[in-house]
Amino acid sequence: MELIVRGLTKQYKDKTAVDGVSLRLTEGINGLLGANGAGKTTLMRMLCGVLKPTAGTISLDGVDVSSEDYRAVLGYLPQEFGYYPDFSGMDFLLYLAALKGLSRSHAKRKAAELLELTGLAHVGKKKIKTWSGGMKQRLGIAQALLNDPRLLVVDEPTAGLDPKERVRFRNLLAELGRDTIVLLSTHIVSDVEHIADHMLMMADGHIILDEPWDRNRTDLEELYLKEFGGEEE
Repeated sequence: MELIVRGLTKQYKDKTAVDGVSLRLTEGINGLLGANGAGKTTLMRMLCGVLKPTAGTISLDGVDVSSEDYRAVLGYLPQEFGYYPDFSGMDFLLYLAALKGLSRSHAKRKAAELLELTGLAHVGKKKIKTWSGGMKQRLGIAQALLNDPRLLVVDEPTAGLDPKERVRFRNLLAELGRDTIVLLSTHIVSDVEHIADHMLMMADGHIILDEPWDRNRTDLEELYLKEFGGEEE
């Protein structure tokens, strides 16, 4: 399975947010590091078909990003995940499953499975507005997995989470990366350094690092600080 990106560009009047990016991603955790404003979210929104590129192509095993077949195997957790606070977790997943075209019986089985997988089964019947931030983020992953995606894109998923929830979230993504292309965007080095199979780094709309990653390496923070300065959150 391959996600192929060639010459991807997004121009906004006098600003180029993404500038000629080319990538080849396969199964596993693909970390995408970069400071805020580096172009990560714009890139990911194009990969999910939310934004139309100014130039370039995106395909998954030869299937173009604009096609229904591409969207059918895509899971997406955006940086700002919307939900209905008065829905229970189960009702929310059933609602989204209906929008994705799942049958009622399949949706009920899948929703129950995903609530269990994400550690939310015990609160599945409670209103989402009563949940913690970490629970809501895990619900975001659950909704992204409803269609058994082959490509899972998650944008800054641990922002605002406490350390315990961050670890739990990372472990969940690492499990999913065994047979799925996972693209995890973050500006927090610890989110990816010990789970990534491949590391990307982005600055000013360009990919400045693109290489297989050894999880035993200890210099990722040093590389990040060299490029961006400041301190990791």
